[in-house]
Amino acid sequence: MRLRKIKRSQASGWRVIRRCVIFFTAICLVPVFLVFMVATDHYVRPERHKLSFTLHKSFRDDNDLHSNPNNHNFSMVYKRLDQRRRHLRKACHILGLDKNGNDSLHRPNSWEYLVDQKHRLVWCNVFKAASTSWMYNFNILAGYSPYFLRKSRTPPLTLARQKYGRPTLESLQEALEDEKSVSFLIVRHPLERLLSAYRDKIQYAVSGSYHFKLGRDIIKNYRKKGTAGPKYPTYPEFIKWLVDSVKGGKPLDMHWTPIVEFCTPCMFNIKIIAHTETLEDDQDFIIKSAGLQDVIKPEWKNAGKGSTTAHISSHYSQLTRSLILQLYHIFRFDFELFNYSLNGYLEVGQPDQDPSTLLAAITMKDTKPNSIPHIY
Repeated sequence: MRLRKIKRSQASGWRVIRRCVIFFTAICLVPVFLVFMVATDHYVRPERHKLSFTLHKSFRDDNDLHSNPNNHNFSMVYKRLDQRRRHLRKACHILGLDKNGNDSLHRPNSWEYLVDQKHRLVWCNVFKAASTSWMYNFNILAGYSPYFLRKSRTPPLTLARQKYGRPTLESLQEALEDEKSVSFLIVRHPLERLLSAYRDKIQYAVSGSYHFKLGRDIIKNYRKKGTAGPKYPTYPEFIKWLVDSVKGGKPLDMHWTPIVEFCTPCMFNIKIIAHTETLEDDQDFIIKSAGLQDVIKPEWKNAGKGSTTAHISSHYSQLTRSLILQLYHIFRFDFELFNYSLNGYLEVGQPDQDPSTLLAAITMKDTKPNSIPHIY
């Protein structure tokens, strides 16, 4: 009997200890979980024009919509594009990005724009956002024949600059102020654009090129010795290098630098903000608005490496959630200005082994919120 009582007493003691462990674990983890849910709500919930916008004067007379044979679809696309334009202007103002300054966010950059004065077309060449397609169209408008463009070994951008040159700030502003001009920008989800740049410039880098040598350096510094891997940097290796580059204050490559710095859209009045997600309708609208439907057509050219969208889950599932949040911080102005969120990205990320790392990424803030993003 005494033996049974002792065993029951021991079992009861272990139950008490186990309950205490569970209780204190819950006390420690629940606050972290709640902070994660609340803080990341901003990242995963896209903004849907919560603020009331003031209508701007349309850049085309509304009567033009009725002259189009497919005017219902044309009108819907027009409204969507007008919403994006108004959202951009409002977000620029709220974030303080529409004020002149001395840094790369507040200093107008006309360098990357192409201005076709003959056809009154203005475009900022955002790499990895249908840039190949529209560089081809601008070269056609410049007078190059399709046959010449197929056979030429000169880079399309070089050919275009030979015809259009680099606009001065004054000439760009003059072109944008022309009521009959069609100015546009094509944007893409920041993290999909980043993945596309990695696949094109790092994974499939041309042997001996600048990006090929960069890949070798990344492997040398970010791959553990004796670890097997491909001849090019893995996506986690590339992203860790990128985050460290930003931490070190190094300038980013033009193929993945944020659009907010590359084109400074808050400094200019751009009429059309096209998205790659709706590119078929958007570029059709651009071409018809410019009256160029008999000269150029909607294009979707790529380097033949397949759809980047299909690789999003497989590549971002290799990253920790804290690393994904740090990427959000680097591209946060692009997320805000063009109304993107982390939906579909944060969910596939790997849980961080150290909760404090994730918490630090969640609560990461800038002391100057409208300055160039920094990672601390």
